[in-house]
Order: sequence, then structure tokens, then C-alpha cells
Amino acid sequence: MFDNFEQIQIDTSGATIHLVKKGDRFPLLLLHGYPQTHLIWHKIALRLAEEFTVVAPDLRGYGDSSKPEDGPDHYNYSKRAMAQDLVEVMDTLGYQEFFVVGHDRGGRVAHRMTLDHPHRVKKLAVLDIAPTYIMYMTTDKAFATAYYHWFFLIQPYDLPERLIGSQPEYFLRRCLASWSADPTAFTPEAVAEYIRCFSNPATIHASCEDYRAAATIDLLHDEADLDQKVTCPLLALWSAQGVVGRKYAVLETWRERANDVRGKALPGGHFLPEEAPEETYEALREFLVK
Repeated sequence: MFDNFEQIQIDTSGATIHLVKKGDRFPLLLLHGYPQTHLIWHKIALRLAEEFTVVAPDLRGYGDSSKPEDGPDHYNYSKRAMAQDLVEVMDTLGYQEFFVVGHDRGGRVAHRMTLDHPHRVKKLAVLDIAPTYIMYMTTDKAFATAYYHWFFLIQPYDLPERLIGSQPEYFLRRCLASWSADPTAFTPEAVAEYIRCFSNPATIHASCEDYRAAATIDLLHDEADLDQKVTCPLLALWSAQGVVGRKYAVLETWRERANDVRGKALPGGHFLPEEAPEETYEALREFLVK
């Protein structure tokens, strides 16, 4: 699915990041979410590479990137550490400034990146998320029911690891089906690759650490930066049928954390790049090119 892209491994100060790259224009960093890999972008990446240099990595702990040890207080899976990986990746590739698009967990990494490295990110797009701090602080029964995995994955080692590890393919397929509006939107090739990567016990543990960090050290980082806003233009896209759009006034919520916000709902479920590729591509292109 990325046969025409260059495959690269880059060592950062904390991990080895696997990525694909194509293009010769302004760089665009594409960040995936849980429980996937860079392959979530396979329906739109080639078109984006016609106008940008697309860099699509696997986040640390996911896909074919390395799985560092947890570290104290889950720090090695904090969004700060994950964002630092990607800033170093872009340094190695020679890019001092770039656009960032993040879906799900990747959106949370991208949000932290713009706070920690505001002069590097020129435009930010977040797909189907509200800020992590706000989502935790406004948790209610409906949210906890829909986002049960947030509260399951943060349980102490090794309860979720053992339960998921007993049937990783079942759990991954259940996630894709539960959070999508059209499970047929996932190509068999992509699903097979997601299963290959997610079946690695190290990936299961690392992804749990991602969520444990979100409920602990990430909240401390967010609390320290509540008065700091994203200064670059921000595009928020969300699922017309998903939880984020039902629970939050998405644009108003992001305006609490960013100065320049625009966006809209797109058809389909949570996995916008795969469920609504045409609409996602057009919205991203309109935002990034202008």
C-alpha cells in the first residue's frame, strides 16, 4: 500500500522510529492512532504526496517502531516523549518547519508537539479528538461507556495485557468495528497489517502504557500548560456519527486551547482517513494549501 514510498528507520534519543516518506515539497507529518499504524493514511497519502513531502511514522510502541521500557511515571509513553521522537525525526530528515495531522492518539501527540515546539509546527490538524485534559475532566457515564478502553487500558500491569494478549486479533477487530460506522471501509490488506503489528505482546504493553501515561503524567503536563494556547492555525475534523461530536461543541472546545480554530464534521465513524478518505483529503488540502 506504500510501495512507492521510501521506507526509513531513524534512531531518536529515545526510540527507533519506522516511517514511510514520499514527495519533494513542504513537509507534512501524518500521525496515526490506536490500535493502528501509519497504514491508516494509505487511502490519501499518495495524493497528499503530490503537493507535500509526506512523512508517516509509526509512533513509538506501535507498528514497526521500537517499544522502549516504560520509564518512571510512564514517562516514556508520555505525549511529550512521543512528540520529541518526531521532532528529532524531522530534524534528521532536514525539516525545521512542517505541518502536522494527527488522528486519535496521534492528534494528542501533535497537540503536545505544538505546545513544546511551537516554532516547528506551522499548521495543525486534529482528527476526531477533543483535548485530553478536557475529556478526562468532563467524564460521565455516556463517555465512560463509549470510551471504555480508556479506563480498561490504564489498569495496572498486567491485567489488560493478559486479557488482550489472549485474543489480540479479536480485540483489534472489535475496536475497528465498534468505533467505525462502516467496518467494510477497512481494506483486508490494512487489517492484516494491523493484526500483524498488534499481535506483538510488546505492542500490546506499549499501547497500554500510552493510555496509562495519558491518565497520569500527560495530565500533569497539560495542567502546567492550561494557560498556553496553540499559536498556529488549527483544523479540527470529527466524525458526524461519533462520540466527540455528540458530547462536545468541538470548535468551541478547541478554541479554549488554540487561537485560530476552524473545522467541521465529516461523514462516517471515528477512522476518518479510511472511512471518509475523499472528504478528509479535501478538508486537509483546503486547510494546508491556503
